[in-house]
Amino acid sequence: MKLTAPELYVKLVDEYKIIGETAIINFKLRDLTISVETKDTVGNLLQEWLKAWMMKEKVEFEENNNSQVFPDFYLDKHNQKTDLLEVKTFDLKRGPGFDLANFDSYCNSLLVNAYRIDSDYLIFAYEMHGSTITIKNVWLKKIWELAGSSGTYPLKVQEKKSVIYNIRPTIWYSTKSTFKPFASKEEFLAALNETRYQYPQTRHTNGHWLQNVIKNYQEHTGILLDVK
Repeated sequence: MKLTAPELYVKLVDEYKIIGETAIINFKLRDLTISVETKDTVGNLLQEWLKAWMMKEKVEFEENNNSQVFPDFYLDKHNQKTDLLEVKTFDLKRGPGFDLANFDSYCNSLLVNAYRIDSDYLIFAYEMHGSTITIKNVWLKKIWELAGSSGTYPLKVQEKKSVIYNIRPTIWYSTKSTFKPFASKEEFLAALNETRYQYPQTRHTNGHWLQNVIKNYQEHTGILLDVK
């Protein structure tokens, strides 16, 4: 069956009731089985489980052959410009430490594949005790519902030695967070553009970046974005 990301979320969370369920991570080699208590493998295992679950439920999807390239799954095998799904996981006690996207790659991709901004992020929050993980919450969000500003740039990023590497999420689920997620894709694009202007390495090449993204988005979707 063909499902959109919101429909997939309803099937997984409301019908299958994944929140609150537990899993035990073991590794078996010949006659020796050990309990895995490190968190390094949790993200990959949950993504593999989701893939197997979608197959069991006969959900239509296509997996990206390159695990290093966005997105993880295409929910529409016949139109890879819509229903793009990225899967993220994090330890709820430590907060969202994952990247939303590589800063440079994302900016460049929007110039030719601006529809990517409408992709969905399926996010699993878990807690781990020993080798047992418990699914504490699951969200389905757009990138602008996860991203926000920071004290350094209009967009929260990972910066090391004055070099921006990745776009990082806010703590979108916390009412106490100082920096809230953006309210719209237009607000997100404006912050991304302003960050590019303030960042020395992209300031001189920023030029008409935003106008070109808006034009490309309209070419793909027929919608003209009104970015202030």
